Amino acid sequence: MDNTIELLKTLTEVDGVPGYENEVRAVLDQYLASLGDVSRDKLGSLICRQPGDGPKVMLAGHMDEVGFMVTHITKDGYLKFVQLGGWWDQVLLGHRVVIKTRLGGVVGVIGAKPPHLLAVEERNKVVKKQDMYIDIGALTEAEVVASGVRIGDAVVPLADFQVMSGGKTLLAKAFDNRVGCGLVVQALQHFKDAGHPNDLYGVTTVMEEVGLRGATTSAQAITPDVALILEVDIAGDVPGIKPEQSRARLGAGPSIIMYDKGMLPNLKLRDLVIDTAAEKNIPLQISAYAVGGSTDGAKIHLQGIGVPSVVLGIPSRHIHSHGSIIHRDDYENGLKLIKEVVARLDAATVDDFTR
Repeated sequence: MDNTIELLKTLTEVDGVPGYENEVRAVLDQYLASLGDVSRDKLGSLICRQPGDGPKVMLAGHMDEVGFMVTHITKDGYLKFVQLGGWWDQVLLGHRVVIKTRLGGVVGVIGAKPPHLLAVEERNKVVKKQDMYIDIGALTEAEVVASGVRIGDAVVPLADFQVMSGGKTLLAKAFDNRVGCGLVVQALQHFKDAGHPNDLYGVTTVMEEVGLRGATTSAQAITPDVALILEVDIAGDVPGIKPEQSRARLGAGPSIIMYDKGMLPNLKLRDLVIDTAAEKNIPLQISAYAVGGSTDGAKIHLQGIGVPSVVLGIPSRHIHSHGSIIHRDDYENGLKLIKEVVARLDAATVDDFTR
């Protein structure tokens, strides 16, 4: 197993839903400890600084993944839950989950009233989350309590990392956004030895999926001069998606996001990314979140009097589910592009972004 695969496997198989990022933060802390001066904001985002002369450059990827929280235990021993981050109701039923209790993990499955007992008209309707439950195999509320489950416990998908057929496509939970965290780590590994014409900050933020919260506080801690937000993009190469909804495809390179509901990129920084990719023959896809969605960039670019920012994405199928898919070439080319762009972000270049 090579270093990139080992990193992505480790980051996606560790757990960390919004507000409960302790496990993934501990793993990231180990990776970052030797790469710079590591600190935290008071929400728990990790900030790894590689000091240098020049503008403050922020590389940001959020560490949290979508998940759930236990909100009620029924007398018959079932768990009701709320979502932490956005979930599509259709992807939930029948999936295994783990409740993160003070006594350890408790496995369960998401269920609902079986179709055999539904009227015909009900069978054709989507089951809503409020009608679902988590079954941990208990028969009573007392058995649930004895297992260690409490209201307020985090719930995470139970899904392992897999290299798929052909060796290039990768399947895992939490690629949104452990790919961004992986890119932060590997970019800092590169620049530790290569040097850079700036003051470089690699940041893994918390609670992006519930309101971009760690982005707000970590950007306040840094006050960056320029920011690259490292994310997933929504792959459109699946049945039913029209080109005008998403043109991003697996294996065609990383994406630059031209529009989302929270941020428009700085135009000169945008052009620098596009021109750098062309100069270095790095494939780059032009993308937009045409309907909705935003990233940590929505908060970072509004820090202080403004931060020139751009979002770079790794196309991913089936995000916000138990199993998303990325292409290794897109990740590798994304890393190459980040290295080339950061190496160009000297004082004169960054100063020109706002002229």
